[in-house]
Amino acid sequence: MLRTFASLFKNKETRNRIFFTLAMLLIYRIGSAIPVPGVDSAALASQISDNSILSMMNLLGGGALEKLSVFAMGVGPYITSSIIIQLLSMDVIPALSEMAKSGQTGRMKMDKVTRYLAVVLSFIQAYGLVYGFDRQYAILENNNFSGYIFTATVLTAGTMFLIWIGDRISQRGIGNGLSILIFSGIVSNMPAQFVQAWNILAGGTTQSEAFNGVLQFALFCLMYLFIIIFVIIMETAVRKIPIQYTNSSNMRGGGDINFLPFKINSASVIPVIFAQAIMTAPQIIISFFNTDLYNKLSNFLSLNRPIGLCIYAILTVLFTFFYTDLQVDPERVAENLNKSGAYIPGIRPGSETRTYLKKVLKRITVLGATALVIVAILPYILPMFTSLPTSIAIGGTGIIIVVGVAMETYSQLKGQLAQKNYQGFLR
Repeated sequence: MLRTFASLFKNKETRNRIFFTLAMLLIYRIGSAIPVPGVDSAALASQISDNSILSMMNLLGGGALEKLSVFAMGVGPYITSSIIIQLLSMDVIPALSEMAKSGQTGRMKMDKVTRYLAVVLSFIQAYGLVYGFDRQYAILENNNFSGYIFTATVLTAGTMFLIWIGDRISQRGIGNGLSILIFSGIVSNMPAQFVQAWNILAGGTTQSEAFNGVLQFALFCLMYLFIIIFVIIMETAVRKIPIQYTNSSNMRGGGDINFLPFKINSASVIPVIFAQAIMTAPQIIISFFNTDLYNKLSNFLSLNRPIGLCIYAILTVLFTFFYTDLQVDPERVAENLNKSGAYIPGIRPGSETRTYLKKVLKRITVLGATALVIVAILPYILPMFTSLPTSIAIGGTGIIIVVGVAMETYSQLKGQLAQKNYQGFLR
């Protein structure tokens, strides 16, 4: 791996891409530290850690939410918008379905629609958060309608500027720009988490308490490492379905067998984001009308309580199956196999292949959903049995994103290096 990184820095174009990405990330981190004018960020920061859902949103944003910085919303509204457009393009709205089938031109139009929807969603979410925060914690100096509009507009502008930065990274930097931004936000918060965990666990007054605290901190680090390894295994695990070709021209050899890989976790971290959005949306809406009902609903849906945690786990499982069906279409896979003259040994082409693929997909999705639930609820289970607060517990959701983006970016860098070496060999 070190040799690969050394080779990357030897290549001028790749080196410039890396430096450009770092420059864009520096702008992102500077903006994350600039609070919105007229906001008492200290009053908000003291309350974020008490709300489990807000703590997760703050973690994914690299601590920008607790400061209510200009980048506090992150790129979440754009991700939500892209998911909504993707769902509506599945033969729900004919115009979007036609765009999805129109190649590059259609994708450009869909991206424009996604951005317009992201502006609307960002403003609505920003207004709801500002209104709810001010009603609960009195964070605005100008707490009237104009103050809410101004703050929501600044937060919306910050989100759209982040989307622009993500586009620049995708075009002139390395990796997927939006994924890199989320990745940097999570990673930037990790050192503070370890320092806080050390202060809590190893802050005993007596020698025996300090020794036990050091052991607990070592166990905390080992658990973190275990979760990282578990996530890597989960993200790379695939179910290989053997396929053969009836046409000899499609085969590399007379008896070669190719494989059709189905990922164990095809949905990645999207089900967790869906589940959090579903649990957060009613609270934001009710906060506009009834503060008492909002407080009761927040306590009921709190991820620090068994009931809220069970609802969160159930929603994660349901969305895992739902999004996996959107990502992997067994009927289309079976049709493509039939068109390419391929078949699964022992399974007849057509309906039997489609049924077999559906059965395999459901079975591996059970494993993927179970693993996803484990890493999603772990940060909320540990504080029930340890002295760690939810804000610094082992965040499985964040680790899924970090590991996935790191592996994807590393693979892309290796591909660019191989392409450059190949071109140099030809020249």
